[in-house]
Amino acid sequence: MKNIVEPIKAYRVRGETSPIVTPVEGSPLPLPDKPSIAVLSFANMSSDPEQEFFADGIAEDVITALSRYPSLFVIARNSSFTYKDRAVDVKQIGCELGVRYVLEGSLRKAGKRIRVTAQLVEAETGSQVWAERYDRDLADIFAVQDEITEAVTIAIAPAIADAEQQRAMRKPPGSLDAWAAYQRGLWHLGKATREHHAQAENFFQQAIDLDPNFAGGYRALADARGFAFALDQTLNLAEGLNSREMLARRALELDSADAEAHSALAHVLAGRGDYQGGLVEAKRALAMTPNLSIAHGALGFVLTFSGRPEEGLASLETAIRLDPHGSQVAVKMNQVAIAQYYSGDYDAAVETARQVIRSFPDYPLAYRWLAAALGQLGRTAEAKQVLEEAIAVAPASFDIYVRNRVPWMRPEDHAHMLDGLRKAGWREG
Repeated sequence: MKNIVEPIKAYRVRGETSPIVTPVEGSPLPLPDKPSIAVLSFANMSSDPEQEFFADGIAEDVITALSRYPSLFVIARNSSFTYKDRAVDVKQIGCELGVRYVLEGSLRKAGKRIRVTAQLVEAETGSQVWAERYDRDLADIFAVQDEITEAVTIAIAPAIADAEQQRAMRKPPGSLDAWAAYQRGLWHLGKATREHHAQAENFFQQAIDLDPNFAGGYRALADARGFAFALDQTLNLAEGLNSREMLARRALELDSADAEAHSALAHVLAGRGDYQGGLVEAKRALAMTPNLSIAHGALGFVLTFSGRPEEGLASLETAIRLDPHGSQVAVKMNQVAIAQYYSGDYDAAVETARQVIRSFPDYPLAYRWLAAALGQLGRTAEAKQVLEEAIAVAPASFDIYVRNRVPWMRPEDHAHMLDGLRKAGWREG
């Protein structure tokens, strides 16, 4: 069995002093500001006692993997494994460990096959948030352990994010704390409309006002400012980039280990045309949290616009797979269409752009790439119609993206886009 060293996290209690919070007999621990989870030891349901080590190894690896997410508070193994072989209600576990979510699972071996089941439960209510079953051939035990660990971790993080947003949306606006305001902002940002975006920025600013030391508020506002430019091309690009960089760097000042903040800075640097700087920040984020969706998205953005669209496409698709309903899915899907277009796969670009438009009809950038891809395919009548829609939906974008060249787009890629638009019927002047 592997030797796993768990990362140690230190959390500061806001205020004049930093008291150590310890459990009092019969008293529940307070919940942290961020979503909190305890991963219990997986129950060995097979008759083979050797599988006990395998079951424990999966739980340990899940704890280690989840501990890398800056948005989660994860209870250490030594505490969560004290419930091993004990019949304890999840509500009691939530109170004693001070967590909102509990992950429990089991393992059953039959011949050369194993079945691992896992479920995520909201401790207070006992309601199931997520559940899955994994059936595998038991050939290489360590490879199977790694595979199941990755699958469970990838599924849990978005499930918790969805549950947290639903909780935040149920709260009256006047009772929001910084974390709830941040989650509410993410919900609005994911709608990809100007009206919802304005509300998202307001909630992110509210999160900062409620807790000026909350790095997530600054980082989310930096991302939102980038989103704003896509929805409202009348904004000043240079001022927007300056604001985004200031916010991202402020987030990193507060928490240099925040992989999401490094991802935001990667977007900003690449947005200035500093592809190397963006690549460094994106890889730094992935080194910290290998399964972080927005880190893969940042890497995909950098690679796509730096002349490596095939590699960028792979990263963007991974980002969407990791968080298919996240707040930035419209942006990532549109960037997939761009990577496909740059790679010369115009049929795929057409399909992806149409998917963006179906899901997010108010997101304007996909229309332009759809028109260009149709133009490249010689589907002139369709291309002309979509081109007219692209201009009508966001007329100012043609001054910024077409007649001018944005700093993150290389001259040859800009010329490639113009070629498709001209074939779609666009004329300069």
